[in-house]
Amino acid sequence: MTINEYQNLALRTLNPALTGKDVLINGVMGLCGEAGEAIDLVKKHLAQGHDLDREALIGELGDIAWYLAETARALDCDLETVLRRNVEKLQRRYPEGFSAAKSLNRGEEA
Repeated sequence: MTINEYQNLALRTLNPALTGKDVLINGVMGLCGEAGEAIDLVKKHLAQGHDLDREALIGELGDIAWYLAETARALDCDLETVLRRNVEKLQRRYPEGFSAAKSLNRGEEA
């Protein structure tokens, strides 16, 4: 499955009653909420001595992917474009691969 196929399949479950603005708001809020659930699982593992619940974390990553797909849709953008632009930015920022020095001195580039 390609990333755009995922986006189309996943968003078959998007609430059709939502306006474009509502889709954007729901998408961004959902990203924040699901990221919080993911970090809670890692916190329990690192700070509370729990075993890392890999299956639950994988599930949260899937939920994050769904909200990413929704947010991109609200922007009339496909996920392949989102990911391609991110890789292009990373290649500009770290043309030789990650560097701590470049990370510290990368300026205001988004």
